[in-house]
Amino acid sequence: MNFKKVLLRTGLVLGTVLVATVLTEAGQKADAATYSGNLVNKSELTIGLEGTYKPYSYRANGKLTGFEVDLGKALAKQLGLKAKFVPTKWDSLIAGVGASKYDVVLNNITETAERKKNYIFSNPYIYSRYALITPKKAKITNINKIKNKTFAEGTGTNNAILAKKYGAKIVSSGEFSTSLSLIRQGRVDGTINSAEAYYAYAKSNKTSDLNFKDLSKQVAPVKVSALLNKNNTKLQKRINKALKTLRSNGTLKKLSKKYFGEDITKKP
Repeated sequence: MNFKKVLLRTGLVLGTVLVATVLTEAGQKADAATYSGNLVNKSELTIGLEGTYKPYSYRANGKLTGFEVDLGKALAKQLGLKAKFVPTKWDSLIAGVGASKYDVVLNNITETAERKKNYIFSNPYIYSRYALITPKKAKITNINKIKNKTFAEGTGTNNAILAKKYGAKIVSSGEFSTSLSLIRQGRVDGTINSAEAYYAYAKSNKTSDLNFKDLSKQVAPVKVSALLNKNNTKLQKRINKALKTLRSNGTLKKLSKKYFGEDITKKP
């Protein structure tokens, strides 16, 4: 083959690769720029969470950790951003995303008809199971038996909504450990919470004085999603794309196994 032609073809191939690389990098930068204007802080994914709800988000040795903390970091990385966490009390957490205090909330939140009026959601990233937790001496094993009982629940949470639906009287409790303390003190009859939170708590705390009942056969597991401002549909699409990648590459499953001991990211 003519040596000049070989050089010409080689040059064309290298040139094509170089152009493709430049276009790819430019496309990625342009893609990031399309939603950066909707971010609270440029180059950061600002994430609202409680930071007090193990194993979703909590502090260990003063450092924020947990399933949704690691998930937030993984999502930010997929978006080419740095994760910034804003620990906030539950009572003002959801309103904060509406007021643009953060870009997204990762806090074991499920989609409800009421929330859909003012916010948008990502695709689900875990499927959480409800659990009924009562004193050891209690005979309550069915959710239909909680009517007129006093239950400790976080204000506005899905747990509180479910407890009210079945007729329980609610005592406000923002933390899982606090709810269990109220049960032990005899100040409430029980709590409805996630089975995953109980499993994580039981790893390092005594539970022999409590009754635990998985309600999966009585109440369908709930879909947990990221919550966003209703005007931030571009970021919603990017997060859904990132979640799809994290699901397909095994990251979601790995994080679930790490914090819950089983894969609760898989659709039941």
